[in-house]
Amino acid sequence: MEQQPASSDQSTQETTSAGHMIVRSLEAHGVERVFVVPGESFLDVLDGLHDTSIQTVVCRHEGGAAYMAEAMGKLKQVPGVAMVTRGPGAANAHVGLHTAWQDSTAMVLFVGLIPFEHREKEAFQEFDPKAWFESGAKRVMVLDHPDRASEIVAEAMFAAQSGRPGPVVVGLPEDILREAHDTIVHPPIPIATGGMTVTDWKALKAALLRAERPLFVFGGNDWDDATAQKFTAWLEAHSLPAAAEWRCEGTVPFGSPSYVGPLGYGRPTFTHEVLGESDLLVFVGTVPGDVVTDGFTVRQNWDKENFIVTIDPSLRGRSGPVTQQIVAKPESFVRDLARMDLPVADSWKAWTSDLRAKQEEFAQLPSAEPGEGQAQMATLMANLVERLDEDAMVTFGAGEHTNWAHRYFPTNGYASLISARNGSMGYSVPSAVAAALLYPGRQVVSIAGDGEFLMNGQELATAAQYGAAPLVVVMDNQEYGTIRTHQEAQYPERISGTQLKNPDFAKLAEAYGGFGVRVEHDADVPAAVQDALAAVADGRFALIHLIVDQRVKAY
Repeated sequence: MEQQPASSDQSTQETTSAGHMIVRSLEAHGVERVFVVPGESFLDVLDGLHDTSIQTVVCRHEGGAAYMAEAMGKLKQVPGVAMVTRGPGAANAHVGLHTAWQDSTAMVLFVGLIPFEHREKEAFQEFDPKAWFESGAKRVMVLDHPDRASEIVAEAMFAAQSGRPGPVVVGLPEDILREAHDTIVHPPIPIATGGMTVTDWKALKAALLRAERPLFVFGGNDWDDATAQKFTAWLEAHSLPAAAEWRCEGTVPFGSPSYVGPLGYGRPTFTHEVLGESDLLVFVGTVPGDVVTDGFTVRQNWDKENFIVTIDPSLRGRSGPVTQQIVAKPESFVRDLARMDLPVADSWKAWTSDLRAKQEEFAQLPSAEPGEGQAQMATLMANLVERLDEDAMVTFGAGEHTNWAHRYFPTNGYASLISARNGSMGYSVPSAVAAALLYPGRQVVSIAGDGEFLMNGQELATAAQYGAAPLVVVMDNQEYGTIRTHQEAQYPERISGTQLKNPDFAKLAEAYGGFGVRVEHDADVPAAVQDALAAVADGRFALIHLIVDQRVKAY
């Protein structure tokens, strides 16, 4: 993975506080913004951020700040950074850590702590960061001396990115932060990216030449645009198909002749069957986990060939047979793969063409002409997609509303779709705000459900404060729809604990300073989409509150 250059004065010793040195070190690692909910426990870090190139984004809830940092870790080749205070603040941020852990996202959470001298006395907001976080973070570190401030930042950024990416927690005792010490900025630590050995290369080549129905499965957050484009070009040159791990669409673009659809929950029938039909699976950047394999039930027969390309030697989360593991990050694997020129088999062409035709049929947009009666999500998607820019991106959290984006949103590049693969609700709005801040002027669309929106919708106030302008679509069916679906299957006609009564989200958006429109009738959908996108183009966030029928599903 590409490393950010350290500051030019990194070798110059200076006397400064530990809190200020942490900020200097984050700058040296290429951090552009941090997402914070302030606390008195890390005031010296906040003071250090006052005179820095790093943008301090003040959020409205620690969960929102952690989600924004996690989203930034997906979007950039630098870990996302959040800062919260001790006790309750750390507890609220835990949801973002779990997302980063299960999604393999490089992220660093800095947590202010009580002073050293107050430990083990049940001091105000005291907690043990290692006891709380060690089971769900790659490392938990506590700054114990001011001269280690820069070193601990370098170690945290390295740990978050090295091997399988993930979250790291750094505890910052309040008194240590204020202490001054003679120190230098620690340079970034290089990340090993692995690669194919000669044995790996020959084994994969032989397996591909044997296969009649090979399938590549891409996923994870350890890619970059150049690697994704090179991977796509190699697949297309060889008429080979590629499917997306759940909520990883875009690495191979939506319109590529090699892209054959998404895997995971809510998948179309043909991609469910393809895992069993393929005689060779090559997972790149991910493993065959429980979501892809339907709870470890699909592709479990050991006579199948599975190559798994991941930098994680433990293969954590995988199921089924492993023919060969290639220990490499996508960048190094694709670099070596691009040197493999193979004769294109007729069976590959036929297999890819058949799968691609099914994907194109599945993704065919419904009519943009509105019908009579209640507003339809299908009508909204048809009107939205035809107005999107080529580089538009989408974010969402968890719920049945996400299926509309999976099916129709044209993801045309790495990280053009970001979501929470741990099924975490409340991710849609914070991730959209983070993306809109990173890419001003780019169309960022968030598809949210009514239940999910109210978990972190207050971060629209953050969007307004910092000029972020995403378009948020709230699909309101007045229920927790996914749970209702499971409930209907297991307890028919006994609906309990899933129904909601919602406010007017459009008025809420206007109160936060954005554009809001409430849509109850399908005839009003086209104008609402047009007006919302116009507001976004003018630099305001927009929200479409779409009132839909509970019975209508994406597929």
